[in-house]
Amino acid sequence: MDCVKHSPRQISCLFSSLSVITNPNAKLRRFRPQFLLIKAGKTGQLRASVEEAHVPTSKVVTIPYSDLLVPKYPVLRKNLLELSHSLAALPEEAKKDLEDADSRYSFGWSHGKEKLESGQPDKFKGSFYANPIVDVPTIDEGLIKRYLSYCRPNLWPRDTLPELEPAFKDLGRLIFNVGLLLAYHCDKYVSKQSPLNEVHKLEVMLGRSLCHKGRLLHYFPAVQSDRDQNIDGISSWCGWHTDHGSLTGLTCAMYMKDGSPLACPDNTAGLYIRTRSSAVVKAIYGEHDIAYQVGEATEILSKGLFHATPHCVKTPRGDKAHGVERNTFALFMQPNWDEPFSNIDSIGRLHKEIELQLTKSNGSMTFGDYSELVLNKYYGLRY
Repeated sequence: MDCVKHSPRQISCLFSSLSVITNPNAKLRRFRPQFLLIKAGKTGQLRASVEEAHVPTSKVVTIPYSDLLVPKYPVLRKNLLELSHSLAALPEEAKKDLEDADSRYSFGWSHGKEKLESGQPDKFKGSFYANPIVDVPTIDEGLIKRYLSYCRPNLWPRDTLPELEPAFKDLGRLIFNVGLLLAYHCDKYVSKQSPLNEVHKLEVMLGRSLCHKGRLLHYFPAVQSDRDQNIDGISSWCGWHTDHGSLTGLTCAMYMKDGSPLACPDNTAGLYIRTRSSAVVKAIYGEHDIAYQVGEATEILSKGLFHATPHCVKTPRGDKAHGVERNTFALFMQPNWDEPFSNIDSIGRLHKEIELQLTKSNGSMTFGDYSELVLNKYYGLRY
Protein backbone atom coordinates (compact mmCIF):
# COMPACT_ATOMS: atom_id res chain seq x y z
CA MET A 1 0.00 0.00 0.00
CA ASP A 2 0.97 3.63 -0.39
CA CYS A 3 1.21 4.43 3.31
CA VAL A 4 2.48 2.40 6.24
CA LYS A 5 2.57 3.40 9.88
CA HIS A 6 6.01 4.00 11.34
CA SER A 7 7.41 6.03 14.20
CA PRO A 8 6.63 9.75 13.77
CA ARG A 9 8.38 12.72 12.23
CA GLN A 10 10.82 11.13 9.85
CA ILE A 11 12.04 12.19 6.40
CA SER A 12 12.17 10.26 3.14
CA CYS A 13 13.75 11.19 -0.17
CA LEU A 14 12.88 9.69 -3.53
CA PHE A 15 16.31 10.71 -4.61
CA SER A 16 17.20 10.86 -8.29
CA SER A 17 15.31 7.69 -9.10
CA LEU A 18 16.42 6.34 -5.73
CA SER A 19 14.96 6.69 -2.27
CA VAL A 20 16.22 7.83 1.09
CA ILE A 21 13.86 6.59 3.78
CA THR A 22 14.33 7.72 7.36
CA ASN A 23 12.49 5.21 9.45
CA PRO A 24 13.99 3.54 12.52
CA ASN A 25 11.53 0.62 12.43
CA ALA A 26 11.80 -0.25 8.74
CA LYS A 27 12.79 -3.75 7.67
CA LEU A 28 15.41 -3.81 4.95
CA ARG A 29 13.63 -6.55 3.02
CA ARG A 30 10.74 -4.16 2.41
CA PHE A 31 12.76 -1.98 0.04
CA ARG A 32 13.56 -2.74 -3.59
CA PRO A 33 17.04 -2.48 -5.14
CA GLN A 34 18.32 1.07 -5.63
CA PHE A 35 16.58 2.28 -2.48
CA LEU A 36 18.63 3.80 0.29
CA LEU A 37 17.55 3.37 3.90
CA ILE A 38 18.72 5.82 6.52
CA LYS A 39 18.08 5.27 10.20
CA ALA A 40 18.52 7.47 13.26
CA GLY A 41 21.71 9.83 13.75
CA LYS A 42 23.37 13.09 12.75
CA THR A 43 22.52 15.48 9.95
CA GLY A 44 26.15 15.73 8.89
CA GLN A 45 25.97 12.16 7.67
CA LEU A 46 23.32 12.97 5.09
CA ARG A 47 26.09 13.97 2.67
CA ALA A 48 27.32 10.39 2.57
CA SER A 49 23.80 9.13 1.93
CA VAL A 50 23.33 11.58 -0.94
CA GLU A 51 26.47 10.22 -2.58
CA GLU A 52 25.33 6.63 -2.12
CA ALA A 53 21.85 7.44 -3.46
CA HIS A 54 23.33 8.92 -6.61
CA VAL A 55 25.15 5.72 -7.56
CA PRO A 56 22.81 3.32 -9.44
CA THR A 57 23.62 0.17 -7.51
CA SER A 58 21.46 -2.40 -5.74
CA LYS A 59 22.84 -1.84 -2.27
CA VAL A 60 21.07 -0.78 0.90
CA VAL A 61 22.94 1.52 3.27
CA THR A 62 21.99 2.15 6.89
CA ILE A 63 23.25 5.37 8.48
CA PRO A 64 22.42 6.87 11.91
CA TYR A 65 20.17 9.87 11.34
CA SER A 66 18.05 11.00 14.32
CA ASP A 67 18.46 14.76 14.27
CA LEU A 68 16.04 15.33 11.40
CA LEU A 69 12.87 14.73 13.36
CA VAL A 70 10.14 17.10 12.20
CA PRO A 71 7.99 18.44 15.06
CA LYS A 72 4.21 18.70 14.47
CA TYR A 73 4.39 17.14 11.01
CA PRO A 74 1.90 14.28 11.60
CA VAL A 75 -0.76 16.69 12.88
CA LEU A 76 -0.20 19.24 10.09
CA ARG A 77 -0.40 16.49 7.46
CA LYS A 78 -3.64 15.11 8.88
CA ASN A 79 -5.23 18.55 9.14
CA LEU A 80 -4.55 19.47 5.52
CA LEU A 81 -5.28 16.14 3.83
CA GLU A 82 -8.68 15.88 5.50
CA LEU A 83 -9.45 19.33 4.08
CA SER A 84 -8.69 18.04 0.60
CA HIS A 85 -11.86 15.97 0.81
CA SER A 86 -13.79 18.97 2.13
CA LEU A 87 -12.54 21.17 -0.71
CA ALA A 88 -13.50 18.65 -3.40
CA ALA A 89 -16.96 18.33 -1.81
CA LEU A 90 -17.70 22.07 -2.08
CA PRO A 91 -20.52 23.06 -4.44
CA GLU A 92 -19.42 23.38 -8.05
CA GLU A 93 -20.18 27.10 -8.03
CA ALA A 94 -17.88 27.62 -5.03
CA LYS A 95 -15.06 25.72 -6.75
CA LYS A 96 -15.64 27.70 -9.94
CA ASP A 97 -15.00 30.88 -7.95
CA LEU A 98 -11.59 29.43 -7.01
CA GLU A 99 -10.47 28.90 -10.61
CA ASP A 100 -7.82 31.17 -12.14
CA ALA A 101 -7.86 30.57 -15.87
CA ASP A 102 -5.41 33.41 -16.51
CA SER A 103 -2.71 31.49 -14.62
CA ARG A 104 -3.52 28.36 -16.64
CA TYR A 105 -5.11 27.05 -13.47
CA SER A 106 -1.78 27.22 -11.60
CA PHE A 107 -3.47 29.03 -8.71
CA GLY A 108 -6.66 27.97 -6.97
CA TRP A 109 -8.85 25.03 -8.05
CA SER A 110 -8.15 22.95 -11.15
CA HIS A 111 -10.10 19.94 -12.39
CA GLY A 112 -10.05 18.49 -15.89
CA LYS A 113 -7.65 21.14 -17.20
CA GLU A 114 -4.46 19.09 -17.53
CA LYS A 115 -3.89 16.45 -20.21
CA LEU A 116 -3.34 12.75 -19.60
CA GLU A 117 -0.74 10.69 -21.48
CA SER A 118 -3.51 9.88 -23.95
CA GLY A 119 -4.09 13.60 -24.60
CA GLN A 120 -7.51 13.46 -22.92
CA PRO A 121 -8.47 15.86 -20.08
CA ASP A 122 -7.43 14.58 -16.65
CA LYS A 123 -10.65 14.25 -14.69
CA PHE A 124 -9.25 11.65 -12.30
CA LYS A 125 -8.03 14.27 -9.85
CA GLY A 126 -8.69 17.79 -8.68
CA SER A 127 -5.96 20.12 -7.43
CA PHE A 128 -5.68 23.27 -5.37
CA TYR A 129 -2.55 25.33 -6.02
CA ALA A 130 -1.06 28.11 -3.89
CA ASN A 131 2.29 29.52 -2.83
CA PRO A 132 2.58 28.70 0.90
CA ILE A 133 5.59 30.99 1.41
CA VAL A 134 4.27 34.30 0.05
CA ASP A 135 0.77 35.40 -1.00
CA VAL A 136 1.84 38.11 -3.44
CA PRO A 137 5.16 37.25 -5.15
CA THR A 138 5.36 40.59 -6.99
CA ILE A 139 3.33 43.68 -7.87
CA ASP A 140 5.29 44.25 -11.09
CA GLU A 141 2.61 44.13 -13.80
CA GLY A 142 5.15 43.22 -16.47
CA LEU A 143 6.28 40.15 -14.53
CA ILE A 144 2.71 39.17 -13.70
CA LYS A 145 1.78 39.20 -17.39
CA ARG A 146 4.93 37.34 -18.41
CA TYR A 147 4.91 34.66 -15.70
CA LEU A 148 1.23 34.11 -14.98
CA SER A 149 1.83 30.70 -13.42
CA TYR A 150 4.08 32.10 -10.68
CA CYS A 151 3.54 35.83 -10.20
CA ARG A 152 -0.20 36.05 -9.65
CA PRO A 153 -1.51 36.24 -6.05
CA ASN A 154 -2.92 33.29 -4.14
CA LEU A 155 -6.64 32.62 -4.29
CA TRP A 156 -8.01 31.29 -0.99
CA PRO A 157 -11.55 30.03 -0.13
CA ARG A 158 -11.79 32.38 2.83
CA ASP A 159 -15.60 32.33 2.86
CA THR A 160 -16.33 28.72 1.98
CA LEU A 161 -13.40 26.89 3.66
CA PRO A 162 -11.43 29.39 5.76
CA GLU A 163 -9.42 26.74 7.59
CA LEU A 164 -7.69 25.70 4.37
CA GLU A 165 -5.33 28.69 4.17
CA PRO A 166 -3.58 28.27 7.56
CA ALA A 167 -3.40 24.49 7.20
CA PHE A 168 -1.92 24.77 3.70
CA LYS A 169 0.65 27.37 4.75
CA ASP A 170 1.69 25.57 7.93
CA LEU A 171 2.41 22.25 6.21
CA GLY A 172 3.93 23.86 3.11
CA ARG A 173 6.36 25.98 5.11
CA LEU A 174 7.42 23.03 7.25
CA ILE A 175 8.17 20.86 4.19
CA PHE A 176 10.02 23.82 2.64
CA ASN A 177 12.29 24.32 5.65
CA VAL A 178 13.12 20.61 5.80
CA GLY A 179 13.79 20.64 2.06
CA LEU A 180 16.38 23.37 2.49
CA LEU A 181 18.33 21.02 4.78
CA LEU A 182 18.37 18.44 2.02
CA ALA A 183 19.35 21.08 -0.57
CA TYR A 184 22.40 21.98 1.54
CA HIS A 185 23.70 18.42 1.26
CA CYS A 186 22.89 18.25 -2.45
CA ASP A 187 25.20 21.26 -2.82
CA LYS A 188 27.90 19.47 -0.85
CA TYR A 189 27.75 16.56 -3.25
CA VAL A 190 27.76 18.69 -6.42
CA SER A 191 30.61 20.88 -5.16
CA LYS A 192 32.81 17.79 -4.80
CA GLN A 193 32.38 17.13 -8.51
CA SER A 194 32.54 20.76 -9.70
CA PRO A 195 33.15 24.01 -7.73
CA LEU A 196 29.92 25.91 -7.03
CA ASN A 197 29.52 29.67 -6.98
CA GLU A 198 27.53 30.74 -3.90
CA VAL A 199 24.65 32.14 -5.96
CA HIS A 200 24.31 28.85 -7.86
CA LYS A 201 23.95 26.69 -4.76
CA LEU A 202 20.59 24.92 -4.57
CA GLU A 203 20.03 25.90 -0.94
CA VAL A 204 20.72 29.58 -1.64
CA MET A 205 18.71 29.61 -4.85
CA LEU A 206 15.65 28.03 -3.25
CA GLY A 207 15.97 30.20 -0.17
CA ARG A 208 15.66 33.41 -2.19
CA SER A 209 13.01 32.15 -4.63
CA LEU A 210 9.43 33.41 -4.67
CA CYS A 211 8.28 30.66 -7.06
CA HIS A 212 7.43 27.80 -4.69
CA LYS A 213 4.09 26.13 -5.26
CA GLY A 214 2.03 23.80 -3.11
CA ARG A 215 -0.48 21.40 -4.64
CA LEU A 216 -3.23 19.77 -2.61
CA LEU A 217 -4.48 16.77 -4.62
CA HIS A 218 -7.77 14.93 -4.45
CA TYR A 219 -7.99 11.76 -6.55
CA PHE A 220 -11.65 11.01 -7.17
CA PRO A 221 -12.90 7.43 -6.75
CA ALA A 222 -12.61 5.43 -9.97
CA VAL A 223 -15.91 4.78 -11.71
CA GLN A 224 -16.82 2.31 -14.46
CA SER A 225 -16.16 4.83 -17.25
CA ASP A 226 -12.60 5.25 -15.98
CA ARG A 227 -11.99 1.53 -16.29
CA ASP A 228 -12.35 1.74 -20.04
CA GLN A 229 -9.39 4.17 -20.27
CA ASN A 230 -6.29 3.02 -18.38
CA ILE A 231 -7.49 1.58 -15.09
CA ASP A 232 -5.41 -1.58 -15.54
CA GLY A 233 -2.20 0.36 -16.18
CA ILE A 234 0.34 1.31 -13.57
CA SER A 235 -0.20 4.98 -14.43
CA SER A 236 -3.99 4.74 -14.12
CA TRP A 237 -4.48 7.61 -11.64
CA CYS A 238 -1.63 9.86 -12.78
CA GLY A 239 0.54 9.38 -15.88
CA TRP A 240 4.32 9.10 -16.02
CA HIS A 241 6.07 12.46 -15.74
CA THR A 242 8.90 14.34 -14.05
CA ASP A 243 8.40 17.54 -12.04
CA HIS A 244 10.01 20.59 -13.59
CA GLY A 245 11.07 22.23 -10.32
CA SER A 246 14.08 21.49 -8.08
CA LEU A 247 12.81 19.34 -5.21
CA THR A 248 9.29 18.08 -4.60
CA GLY A 249 8.30 17.40 -0.99
CA LEU A 250 5.54 14.79 -0.68
CA THR A 251 3.24 13.58 2.06
CA CYS A 252 2.14 9.99 2.19
CA ALA A 253 -1.38 9.74 0.76
CA MET A 254 -4.51 9.56 2.90
CA TYR A 255 -7.19 7.26 1.52
CA MET A 256 -10.80 8.01 2.42
CA LYS A 257 -14.27 6.64 1.85
CA ASP A 258 -17.43 8.58 2.63
CA GLY A 259 -15.30 11.23 4.35
CA SER A 260 -13.50 8.86 6.73
CA PRO A 261 -9.82 7.78 6.51
CA LEU A 262 -9.06 4.12 5.89
CA ALA A 263 -6.14 1.92 4.88
CA CYS A 264 -5.55 1.61 1.15
CA PRO A 265 -7.61 -1.40 -0.01
CA ASP A 266 -5.03 -2.46 -2.61
CA ASN A 267 -1.36 -2.85 -1.67
CA THR A 268 -0.30 -2.44 -5.30
CA ALA A 269 -1.83 1.05 -5.52
CA GLY A 270 0.09 4.27 -4.94
CA LEU A 271 3.22 6.08 -6.12
CA TYR A 272 5.68 4.39 -8.48
CA ILE A 273 9.05 5.64 -9.70
CA ARG A 274 11.37 4.61 -12.52
CA THR A 275 15.03 4.13 -11.65
CA ARG A 276 18.03 5.03 -13.81
CA SER A 277 18.18 1.41 -14.91
CA SER A 278 14.53 1.73 -16.05
CA ALA A 279 13.21 -0.54 -13.30
CA VAL A 280 9.75 0.42 -12.04
CA VAL A 281 9.46 0.27 -8.24
CA LYS A 282 6.77 1.21 -5.75
CA ALA A 283 7.74 4.07 -3.43
CA ILE A 284 6.87 2.97 0.08
CA TYR A 285 7.04 5.52 2.87
CA GLY A 286 4.97 6.08 5.99
CA GLU A 287 2.26 8.55 6.95
CA HIS A 288 4.75 10.21 9.31
CA ASP A 289 7.43 10.51 6.62
CA ILE A 290 8.19 13.34 4.21
CA ALA A 291 9.48 12.21 0.81
CA TYR A 292 11.48 14.35 -1.64
CA GLN A 293 11.79 13.81 -5.38
CA VAL A 294 14.42 15.38 -7.60
CA GLY A 295 12.99 17.65 -10.31
CA GLU A 296 14.17 18.74 -13.73
CA ALA A 297 15.64 22.03 -12.53
CA THR A 298 18.06 20.20 -10.23
CA GLU A 299 19.11 17.90 -13.07
CA ILE A 300 19.70 20.86 -15.37
CA LEU A 301 21.55 23.04 -12.87
CA SER A 302 23.68 20.12 -11.60
CA LYS A 303 24.61 19.37 -15.24
CA GLY A 304 23.22 15.89 -14.97
CA LEU A 305 24.81 14.86 -11.66
CA PHE A 306 21.26 14.32 -10.40
CA HIS A 307 18.43 13.00 -12.53
CA ALA A 308 14.78 14.01 -12.28
CA THR A 309 12.58 11.22 -10.91
CA PRO A 310 9.97 9.82 -13.32
CA HIS A 311 6.86 8.84 -11.37
CA CYS A 312 3.19 7.93 -11.71
CA VAL A 313 0.25 6.89 -9.51
CA LYS A 314 -1.72 3.64 -9.73
CA THR A 315 -5.35 3.49 -8.64
CA PRO A 316 -6.55 0.79 -6.22
CA ARG A 317 -8.53 -2.08 -7.75
CA GLY A 318 -10.97 -4.65 -6.47
CA ASP A 319 -14.39 -4.57 -4.84
CA LYS A 320 -13.04 -2.91 -1.68
CA ALA A 321 -11.66 -0.02 -3.73
CA HIS A 322 -15.12 1.10 -4.84
CA GLY A 323 -15.75 4.64 -3.63
CA VAL A 324 -12.21 5.12 -2.28
CA GLU A 325 -10.47 8.46 -2.86
CA ARG A 326 -6.84 9.50 -2.39
CA ASN A 327 -5.66 12.80 -0.88
CA THR A 328 -2.09 14.04 -0.77
CA PHE A 329 0.05 17.19 -0.83
CA ALA A 330 3.12 18.13 -2.85
CA LEU A 331 5.38 21.14 -2.38
CA PHE A 332 7.29 22.10 -5.52
CA MET A 333 10.46 23.86 -4.42
CA GLN A 334 11.53 25.83 -7.48
CA PRO A 335 14.04 28.46 -8.64
CA ASN A 336 12.87 32.02 -9.08
CA TRP A 337 11.44 32.94 -12.49
CA ASP A 338 14.62 34.84 -13.45
CA GLU A 339 17.14 32.06 -12.68
CA PRO A 340 19.16 31.34 -15.88
CA PHE A 341 19.12 27.90 -17.52
CA SER A 342 21.82 26.97 -20.03
CA ASN A 343 22.57 23.22 -19.85
CA ILE A 344 21.41 22.08 -23.28
CA ASP A 345 22.40 18.42 -22.77
CA SER A 346 20.16 17.87 -19.72
CA ILE A 347 17.27 19.84 -21.20
CA GLY A 348 17.52 17.75 -24.36
CA ARG A 349 17.31 14.51 -22.36
CA LEU A 350 14.16 15.78 -20.65
CA HIS A 351 12.36 17.67 -23.42
CA LYS A 352 13.61 17.55 -27.01
CA GLU A 353 11.20 20.25 -28.14
CA ILE A 354 12.46 22.65 -25.44
CA GLU A 355 16.05 21.92 -26.47
CA LEU A 356 15.17 23.36 -29.89
CA GLN A 357 13.76 26.50 -28.27
CA LEU A 358 16.90 26.85 -26.17
CA THR A 359 19.09 26.56 -29.25
CA LYS A 360 17.07 29.31 -30.93
CA SER A 361 17.55 31.55 -27.89
CA ASN A 362 21.35 31.31 -28.09
CA GLY A 363 21.58 28.61 -25.46
CA SER A 364 20.04 30.47 -22.52
CA MET A 365 16.61 30.92 -20.96
CA THR A 366 15.21 31.54 -17.48
CA PHE A 367 13.40 29.06 -15.25
CA GLY A 368 10.22 31.05 -15.83
CA ASP A 369 10.55 30.72 -19.60
CA TYR A 370 11.40 27.02 -19.28
CA SER A 371 8.32 26.48 -17.10
CA GLU A 372 6.02 28.14 -19.61
CA LEU A 373 7.28 25.77 -22.31
CA VAL A 374 6.74 22.75 -20.04
CA LEU A 375 3.22 23.92 -19.14
CA ASN A 376 2.43 24.16 -22.85
CA LYS A 377 2.75 20.36 -22.97
CA TYR A 378 0.18 19.80 -20.23
CA TYR A 379 -2.25 22.68 -20.73
CA GLY A 380 -1.78 23.60 -24.39
CA LEU A 381 -0.34 26.80 -25.81
CA ARG A 382 -0.83 29.93 -23.77
CA TYR A 383 -3.57 32.12 -25.14
